[in-house]
Amino acid sequence: MLAIVRGIIVIVYVVLVFIFGCIYCLFSPRNPRHVMTFGHTFGKLHKVLGIKLLNRIPEEAREYGPSIYIANHQNNYDMVTMSNAVQPRTVTVGKKSLVFIPFFGPLYWLTGNILIDRDNRTKAHGTISQVVSQIKKNRVSVWMFPEGTRSRGRGLLPFKTGAFHAAIAAGVPIVPICVSSTHDKIKLNRWNNGAVIVEMLPPIDTTKYSKDQVRELAEHCRQMMKTKIEALDKEVEELNKRR
Repeated sequence: MLAIVRGIIVIVYVVLVFIFGCIYCLFSPRNPRHVMTFGHTFGKLHKVLGIKLLNRIPEEAREYGPSIYIANHQNNYDMVTMSNAVQPRTVTVGKKSLVFIPFFGPLYWLTGNILIDRDNRTKAHGTISQVVSQIKKNRVSVWMFPEGTRSRGRGLLPFKTGAFHAAIAAGVPIVPICVSSTHDKIKLNRWNNGAVIVEMLPPIDTTKYSKDQVRELAEHCRQMMKTKIEALDKEVEELNKRR
């Protein structure tokens, strides 16, 4: 019964956000500030799902300037947990086909996210250049998932190098964001789903790396995030034991 009630609340809330969000964004379409606004709006759903969310975002994060944020990508609950960590003028990179998803697509486009053609290999090679151009031209930050897909309980997957190529080319820092494991931890029929920790790590200066050291940078970030996620999981386990 609880799962049904939660499902209804989430569906109604999301549809209303999509509808009113599109209307709101029409007054300043493609403005990158909208991504944070609606990211945090969706993040409020953690209360509906019975999640105790612990956000560890440094106050100085708003002053980092253009950056590339990388985060572990687990499942659909990411929209409720890590979306609260989105910083001002931060956009994401998504497939052009997302635009055609009812409700979600128009809002995704109107909020200023970067759309790419992943099905066209020739155009796909220009994705990094497109990201770099957006960072330099519009002074935005870009949120990317270096795993390239949802891990769904398989741990932190190997990183693809696109985000790191873009960071080096644009001369901006990499900012890792780690979210404690949520796979099989959240049950819609359970009132209290325990704690989830979202922690932003210090920026990593990419100017120290050359184009030939992209994989070295990617592996450095992955090991750092893997260690932090393991520590967060242990902390969450202790917190949940005390509840």
